[in-house]
Amino acid sequence: MPRCPWATTEPNITYHDNEWGMPVHDDRKLFEFLILEGAQAGLSWTTVLKKRENYRKALDGFRSEKIAGYGARDVKRLLNDSGIVRNRLKIAATIQNAKAFLTVQKELGSFDAYLWSFRGGKPKQNRWRKMAEVPARTPESDAMSRDLQRRGFKFAGSTICYALMQAVGMVNDHLVTCPRHAELSGTRRRK
Repeated sequence: MPRCPWATTEPNITYHDNEWGMPVHDDRKLFEFLILEGAQAGLSWTTVLKKRENYRKALDGFRSEKIAGYGARDVKRLLNDSGIVRNRLKIAATIQNAKAFLTVQKELGSFDAYLWSFRGGKPKQNRWRKMAEVPARTPESDAMSRDLQRRGFKFAGSTICYALMQAVGMVNDHLVTCPRHAELSGTRRRK
């Protein structure tokens, strides 16, 4: 299969083939991606993918209501967990983001409705031929970043927001030469 060029080894191949670009509307899953994209800042996505299962265990299955209540003992536990990225600022951001996430849910009904409002509720079907054409940020990710930060989210810059948009299918950034592009754009029926 002629995949996107970044998906040449595991765990990237499985992630590319089964998740990347698939529209996600589950609040817990959206929260997971928000946290993982923030953890990735300054690192490779492969590093975070390899630690994903450890993150799920360390962060109580990405249950925001549980994470929002984390205190000093939890921070210490996480800083000593070699299975995740042990960065004090990223750990503090995870706890803060859980609190902000719960506030958005309470205020707007769901994080899904809030997040997808930056794309008008439906995925953008891009038609890139080369990875060099794929942007690192867009006006939509700029707007999302500004609003997330205004609401108290951390590690939510525009580049992180665009990576989040790609991950959860708000944009289809598979190259047109990749079979996943057609599958996700609806031009070919899924098997």
